[in-house]
This record gives sequence, C-alpha cells and structure tokens, in this order.
Amino acid sequence: MSGFILLYSSIATLTAVSVAGCSSATGSPGIFDRSSDVGIVAHSGSVLFSDKSGEYVVTGGGANIWANADAFHYVYKHVSGDLDLTSQIRWTGQGANEHRKAGWMIRRDLTADSPYVDAVVHGDGLTSLQFRRTKGGLTEEIKSPISKPAFIRLQRAGEVYSFSVSPDGNSYHPVGSLSVALGDPVYAGLVLCSHDDGATETAVFSDVRMKLLGTHADQDRVTESTLEILSLETRQRKVVYSDRYHFEAPNWSVDGKSLLFNSGGRLFTISASGGVPEPLNTGFADRCNNDHGFSPDGRRLAISHHNEGNSLIYILPVAGGTPRLVTESGPSYWHGWSPDGKTLAYCAERNKNYDIYTIPTTGGKETRLTDADGLDDGPDYSPDGASIYFNSERTGAMRIWRTNSDGSDETQITNDDKYGDWFPHPSPDGRWIVFLSYDGSVKGHPANKDVALRIMPASGGKPEVLAQLFGGQGTINVPSWSPDSKHVAFVSYRLVAKNNEN
Repeated sequence: MSGFILLYSSIATLTAVSVAGCSSATGSPGIFDRSSDVGIVAHSGSVLFSDKSGEYVVTGGGANIWANADAFHYVYKHVSGDLDLTSQIRWTGQGANEHRKAGWMIRRDLTADSPYVDAVVHGDGLTSLQFRRTKGGLTEEIKSPISKPAFIRLQRAGEVYSFSVSPDGNSYHPVGSLSVALGDPVYAGLVLCSHDDGATETAVFSDVRMKLLGTHADQDRVTESTLEILSLETRQRKVVYSDRYHFEAPNWSVDGKSLLFNSGGRLFTISASGGVPEPLNTGFADRCNNDHGFSPDGRRLAISHHNEGNSLIYILPVAGGTPRLVTESGPSYWHGWSPDGKTLAYCAERNKNYDIYTIPTTGGKETRLTDADGLDDGPDYSPDGASIYFNSERTGAMRIWRTNSDGSDETQITNDDKYGDWFPHPSPDGRWIVFLSYDGSVKGHPANKDVALRIMPASGGKPEVLAQLFGGQGTINVPSWSPDSKHVAFVSYRLVAKNNEN
C-alpha cells in the first residue's frame, strides 16, 4: 500500500505548468458551452483552451464553495441524463491558499445557493466529494483518504453520484456515493475557486473526458453491485468484483483467502483478491437469503433457506453439500455463531414479534433472549462469547444494543438521532464494532438508500463514519471482518442504464 501512495505523490508534484499553445476561449471553450463566474467574485475568471493538447487552463477567484452559497469560476455545459466525468488536475505555482479548489461540478442552476455535487482537489491535496442537497442548504462533504490523486472521476447514474480517484486513469478507488435530487437538465463542467476573494488561482485540467450517457427511465435500469474491501488503517476502499446484477451480504472466510456472498437465492465464493465468483453447492437450498456465515473453525457454514416461504436455519460443510436442519420453527434468520462453535444466534418471529434467540448447532430447544416489543435483529457474538450485540427499535428508533450471552443486562450503546443503526459486528480481536447506519428518517433497512458504515470502540465511545455509499439491504448484513481485524468487506450499489458500458 505504501508504494501506491508514493505513486500518487510523485505524480502530484507537477505544480508548474506551461500554457503555451493555449488561446483565450471565445464562444465554446473546447467541449463546453461557455465559461462564467458564479456568485459574487472580486476578480473575473477565465479559461484558455488548447486544441493541440486538449488542456483547459482555468483561472478563478471567489471566497469559497461551501456553506449556504458559493463563489467560483465555472466552465460548463448544459446537459441531461447520466454522466461520466474524468480529468487530471494540477495547480500552477505555489498558490496563496491551501483550501483553493479545482475539479468537476454538476449543478442544478447558476445561482450562488443552488444544490450541487462536486469532486474537487484542494491546494493542499485534500480531495473530497462535496454536495448541497437543497437550495440555500449547508454544504456537506465526503473526504478521500487518498491525497493528491492523478485522476478524479465523478459519475451520475440517475440521481446517484459516485466519486473515485486513480493513480493512472485505469484502476479507480471508490471514495463515496450518495443521492442528490438535481433534476434534468443540469450544468456540468470544470470548477475553480481561489478561496480568497482578493486573489485568483490557476489550475490545468488535462485528459478531460465528458461522457454523456443519456436519459433513462427507472425500468431501463439494472442494479450494479460492487464488492469492496475497506482498510481500517488507511480507510481506502478496494474493488474486488463488480457486475450488473444484484448480490449482497459478504462474509470473509476464516483463512482470509475468500469471500462468500448471496445472489438470487444461491451462494457464491470469490477470491479476496478478485476474480470470477464460483457457485457453492448448497443442495436443495436454492432459496437462501442474505443471512449466512462461517463457523469459527472454518469447517461449516450456517445458512438461512426459505423452505416453502418460511426461512429456516441449516448447517452444511464449508466446501458444500447437503444442508442439515437446525431450527424446526420459522421464520428464523441466522446472524451469529458462538466462538466455541456450539451455538447459533438468530432473529426469529414467534407470536407476531421478532426477538433474539439461540439454539445448539445440533438442534433442539431454542432459547429466547429478548422480549421487548418491536423488532430485535442482527445478533452477533463478541469474540470471547460473553456478549451478543444486536439492533433493536424498542425505544422508537433503531439502535445498537448489547446483552450478556444468556440474555441478561441489555444495554443500549448507540444513541445518535441522525441515524438508524443496524447489524453490529464485533471485530475478531474484540476492539471494534462495525455497523450499518441509515438516515434517521428511514424506516426498516431497505435497499437503494444513502447509508454509512460506522465504527466504534467495543469498550464504548463515539461512532465515526468509515464510508458513505449508496446501499442498504445487503450491504453488510452478516459478519464481514477479515480474520486479522484489519479490513471490512461490504457491497455498494448503483442503478445504471442497461445499455451503458460505464
């Protein structure tokens, strides 16, 4: 990973540029319609475009692109539909302000307080996805863990916007994605802000690509699922596998070599380094849901299979085979395996209420651990087996809770009104809890929503965001830590046009 970061740094040191061969833009600058200032700026901006090199040398002023209103220079095109925007960006000179910004922007209109989404590189190398959801609303931000990337990419699929960065323009690392209602048509183009209204700054945009992918109805879109790995140390995201069908709920094998996921009722394995998924033989169980996981010794697999519409829990050999029934009653949805491999924890509906239960892996009598009104779900054991973490809506909002493994001493451990929290998973080393968070206004755990992966110390403390993405149901339902507790696997989603290749 250190070599990867050095590659970014070596490319990003190109700060002095030549503008020879550029001419002042009159009419349409290159592929764009026009160039103008947005908001109140003391010094007008400009753009020089070179037909020979295809470079855009953009100069601009403006106090900031932030808060409730913006001031910057914009080189834009009025467009509709899906977009794929890429470019290299390098600053000229040393610059006066480390917070100056240059990048791509997609904007509803040209008023200073318009909703927008942008992907910008700051003067100090910080790279981020910025957005304002409503007119006059506050700007929010998703920061990239990678500084000074060589290439940036901003994609629009419907109203979902995705930002990624690359060292070479070929392999892109996801930074974040979210949905913002900008409507159609929009303004899309290159943006520059000096962050100092008394001065101007200049940046060179090269390898500029604007792909117009057309306007598409919802029925003409398909799900693009992306299996990703996130490093706890660097917070960088790596794509393992992506394809245009729905898959979900990754587990990490006990030996760390492979990942398991569900799609269309079947289970598939794939190397943790990437490749082609291979189907796992689950015998008659061809209606598996996304609740599955490996035994602590790595020899068995627990699955939840819909038997005549009623989910029941089964165990089978990790290499595949005929499942053995564990739970006689349903619906039952597996979520956790005790560290000694003798007990399963699961969510089950009994008497019209969902609660947390445990049962021996050999089957037999189940034990009810919770009895509060409302949904209790997602139980997972701590690595010492002393506790079970789960999510519960008993207080009116979905929160993360912890109980002793016998069901005593139930304790709420998250309480942030901004979020609704689901599916807590302790790290194998016992230090962390990772979980999925929706906006607090969302009910249930639906698909295709803006969500966050959050993490908090198992000993207690304030949760922090690991990643923001478009996801939800299927993103991280089941235990998905790497065995060394250094990485988390999850699935992100986009709804893309059937006939688009990007």
